[in-house]
Amino acid sequence: WAEDCSVRDPRVAEVPTMVTRFAVLSLVGEPLEEELAVSINYLASHQLQEQVMMETAMRDHAPSNCPALKVPMVNSSIWSYIGGAIKTQEVKLQRILNLLASGLTAFARSVDGCALSEAQRDAMALLCNAQFEIHCFRKNAIRPVLNPKFAGLCKLGKTQPPS
Repeated sequence: WAEDCSVRDPRVAEVPTMVTRFAVLSLVGEPLEEELAVSINYLASHQLQEQVMMETAMRDHAPSNCPALKVPMVNSSIWSYIGGAIKTQEVKLQRILNLLASGLTAFARSVDGCALSEAQRDAMALLCNAQFEIHCFRKNAIRPVLNPKFAGLCKLGKTQPPS
């Protein structure tokens, strides 16, 4: 990673033959169509324009029958007990989760729900799991700083409660 968080081009640094046994294996699949690959690499390594990103995210609200895509706010009773660093992290994670939920919603609306390809099912599962893990990270970050009487609100579990 460079200072500006841009992604290194894997073609630039070839591993010399003499040291290949020490190199970290990099699993790569078949290449994508060039314009799609360039677009993905750009989007994954650059901050998007704030206004356009928020306008795009606002177009895709969570479907009424998908409560797991609605990002819950921290309970106001808990909010006053957590410190500034956790609050800052929480606001950032809520933003990420809202963008992820909007992307998942847009993806779900762009496919035929009855005829998903294996790749589409895998993409949906991986994105949903990323959202689940971020929710767990949120709970785990808040839990240690809570008054014991509120700790039960952040129980570790296998499912996300509806908001």
